[in-house]
Amino acid sequence: MWSSNLSKNALAGLTTSFALVPECIAFALVAHLNPLTGLYGAFFICTLTAVFGGRPGMISGAAGSMAVVIVALVAQHGLQYFLATVVLSGLIMLLFGVLRMGKLVSMVPHPVMLGFVNGLAIVIAWSQLQHFKADGRWLHGAQLAWMCGLVALTMLIVYFLPRLTKAVPPALVAIVGVGLLSEGLHLPARTLGDMAQIAGGLPVFQIPALPMTMETLHIVLPYALLMAVVGLLETLLTFNLTDEITETRGLPNRECVALGAANVVSGLFGGMGGCAMIGQTMINLSSGGRTRVSGAVSGIMILLFILFLSPLIERIPLAALVGVMFVVAQQTFAWGSLRVLGKVPRHDALLIVVVTCITVATDLAVAVLCGIVIAALSFAWRHAREIRADVAEGADGVKTYTPHGTLFFASIAHFNDLFDPPGDPQKVVLDCRYLRLADHSAVVAVSTLHERYAKAGKALEVQHLSKRCELLLHRAGVVVTA
Repeated sequence: MWSSNLSKNALAGLTTSFALVPECIAFALVAHLNPLTGLYGAFFICTLTAVFGGRPGMISGAAGSMAVVIVALVAQHGLQYFLATVVLSGLIMLLFGVLRMGKLVSMVPHPVMLGFVNGLAIVIAWSQLQHFKADGRWLHGAQLAWMCGLVALTMLIVYFLPRLTKAVPPALVAIVGVGLLSEGLHLPARTLGDMAQIAGGLPVFQIPALPMTMETLHIVLPYALLMAVVGLLETLLTFNLTDEITETRGLPNRECVALGAANVVSGLFGGMGGCAMIGQTMINLSSGGRTRVSGAVSGIMILLFILFLSPLIERIPLAALVGVMFVVAQQTFAWGSLRVLGKVPRHDALLIVVVTCITVATDLAVAVLCGIVIAALSFAWRHAREIRADVAEGADGVKTYTPHGTLFFASIAHFNDLFDPPGDPQKVVLDCRYLRLADHSAVVAVSTLHERYAKAGKALEVQHLSKRCELLLHRAGVVVTA
């Protein structure tokens, strides 16, 4: 796994590291933190998840979705409480993986996945517009013209270079080429150094300096839980997407454990919390990164940028990085979902649109949870209406109902409508051989039906139930026969 296409994966990792730097700096600034906090977090999280995680090829780092969560915490309580929150959120993620709950992501419906991908693609593209501002004002005149021109040139290189050669990642050629062009012609282009200075030393181990009291836990725990939920959701959904693109299967629980451990280490060394980053993952995959080498190189290069290469990295034009991210946004968006909107069931089409809009308007966690709830309600509504029954009346005057379908909380009303206690004969048989009792509500429904016939002075006999349901009904006083 490590030695496969070593040079190709190393180049992919180098390319991805260039795209990690501005994103991590921007997210740190959003959270009102020192840019080095974001870069240290990217180094630890990217490297550790690449080496020990369960999904080679996926890139993790200091993510914006998690940065937004802790803005209020940093503003009210400061850096030390933030670092404690990162550590605690990491422990929650680690526990999630140890309990083998990573497979819960399989409960996310495909339309929700499409909405997630489309929403994040829009967010990636939209977030690049901040680079068209200087000191809070939109660029204009020559600066805007050069910015747009270099962005367009970068995108053209990324799109058309693969037609000439696939020996090197097109994004890497675009970043380096546009950087050299800008330097050689002394173009008035904004650079990475205009965002922040990235030079620094080695990260230092430090236990968060704050009182270990219940009051502290009361402050930190809600933010830690929210960070863990957001981080796990984004990681596991990106995990699924990476599985689909690479046509391989990763280990979700191992990834959760590695992500949790990486967040703990990051917090103890003064770094931000993080999770999988879909934009950087797409850059890595499109550049040929498939093994742990690409992720490890990305993380290590972040540290080298901080320690030794900051003078060179700070001269990279922002336009080159923006151009690459615009291409990533375009390639991330599931354009095929637009074509199938009129072909898939209406509720699935609506789910794609709703999750996309919620992702853009709020955040990923809210969007995915809303999508799952909507999908579950839609599923329950549709299956609740599918229950039916065959009715036969024998020569002995016994009427037999043979229901087909699943009896659960949402289908009870339709189930009850199948029967006519006042108009039925003195003895009625409920044949459950084709009826599946899915939950306790179903057992209660059968018991209630028995009581309705009893009040009408008639006997209801239930047949062909499972042993478990038979025992439950027996306890409820319902007559059951084999």
